[in-house]
Amino acid sequence: MGSTFQGLEIAKRGLFTQQSALYVTSNNIANANTPGYSRQRVNFVETEPYPPASMNRLQIPGQMGTGVEAGSIERVRDSFLDLQYRGENNKLGYWEARADALKKMEDIMNEPSDSGLAKTMDQFWQSLQDLSVNPENEGARSVVRQRGQAVVDTFHYLYDSLSQIKQDLGSQIDVTITQINSLAQQISQINQQISEIEPNGYLPNDLYDERDRLVDQLSQLINVRVEKVPSGGNALKIAEGVYKIYLVDSNGNPILDSNNKPIYLVDGSTVNTLSVSYGSINGNNGKDFVSGVQVGGVSISTSGKLLGLIESFGYQDSSGNVKGIYPEMMDNLDKLAYTFVKVFNAIHEQGRGLNNTSDVKFFDDILNVQGAAKDIKLSAAIDDLSKIAASTDGKPGNGNNALNLASVGQILLSSVSSSGVSLIDNINVNLSNLNPPLPLTSGTIKSNYEGWIGKLGVDGQQAERMKNNSEVLRQSVEERRQSVSSVSLDEEMTNMIKFQHAYNAAARQITVIDQMLDKIINGMGIVGR
Repeated sequence: MGSTFQGLEIAKRGLFTQQSALYVTSNNIANANTPGYSRQRVNFVETEPYPPASMNRLQIPGQMGTGVEAGSIERVRDSFLDLQYRGENNKLGYWEARADALKKMEDIMNEPSDSGLAKTMDQFWQSLQDLSVNPENEGARSVVRQRGQAVVDTFHYLYDSLSQIKQDLGSQIDVTITQINSLAQQISQINQQISEIEPNGYLPNDLYDERDRLVDQLSQLINVRVEKVPSGGNALKIAEGVYKIYLVDSNGNPILDSNNKPIYLVDGSTVNTLSVSYGSINGNNGKDFVSGVQVGGVSISTSGKLLGLIESFGYQDSSGNVKGIYPEMMDNLDKLAYTFVKVFNAIHEQGRGLNNTSDVKFFDDILNVQGAAKDIKLSAAIDDLSKIAASTDGKPGNGNNALNLASVGQILLSSVSSSGVSLIDNINVNLSNLNPPLPLTSGTIKSNYEGWIGKLGVDGQQAERMKNNSEVLRQSVEERRQSVSSVSLDEEMTNMIKFQHAYNAAARQITVIDQMLDKIINGMGIVGR
């Protein structure tokens, strides 16, 4: 038969196990508001029954239970929800970066408004219309020059402001690269600690939580997947092992190196550093666009916030062309400024000033399309207001060339760049032999600018809508994840009462057995009492 003290041992095990469960519950309550904390639970396991199967076993009706023990303390986590969360977090990072870049551009362009380029040019055209009514009026000529200077200043402001934001985006890319490498290094260090603890049969739940929190942050910056590798030794079967983090493309497929192997950002305790390289336009040794992103010397495609920043700052496509939100808008301003100056000067040079002067440029000549928006400026010749060519023949009262100049914004560029356009009094504009040629060869100056602003508005709305959609989806996944992993104080209070009652019952069992033993030891075997 079993030992007299078997009941004491069973009650003692119950006492200690319920006590452990109460301690875990206390830890859950203490960390209810800790970011990234996953609630923990004690896995109750029956101890081996008595007697064991053997040749000299006791002849009793069957095995008897020997109590309970805490098999393990594990955190409650759903890896599938983690995977979903990181996917949505990556999309949100991309659209947040893109929406922020477009919002800043919309603030700079400030269209439609009374201070944007479109309004400034409209006022310039109107001043020329006014000049055509009274071409000899000194005040009207002065207004034309001042409105022309306002156009120049607006071009400069837009180009310089876009350049500054573009430079800031470049700095953000560098900061993001540093952040990615820092997170990878921290994950690697936690991997090292976990690999030293798990082989001893423990579950480092707090390290698991911290590591997953870092991976969540990393997923917003670049698209990653986690591969779990066992630590070995005496690690428990439910141990999560160390993380190997590899990069994936927008479709979730691993990015492969030249040997068709996944490119790892973190390989156990080893980190492959992420780096970015820049290119310059026309060899100016500047940081004009991102020419590539590398991990361990291998070029990769990017995603998440990093991709959003790169697409805003500028990158080189497979054909060698520079693309991106800011480079394209700055290039459009250059094309607009170059086309505007060439067409306007071509008409102005054919007109006549008050002293019958001709061949006078209103704007200084621009030699290249690139940088035209920052190089545009008024010609010093028109500091003498009499040289503004408002007339077509130099005769008093003739303001026809001012009307020609006022129509520059509406001239079809397809004709200017091919067969030419005839205006009032046989003023002809033919820039088909221009070198470099006009970059805008369709529509009008006004319609081209309106088209770019319209596209900016549509892109901005789409980015904001996608950002909001991604945020809603991420929040939905996060709520489901929190329903599994977060601490519910009501549930913990219920568990606390449950474990407390079990603890009290085990303690009461010890009291009962103590009374039984007292009766056996002190109340039996004394004859004649």
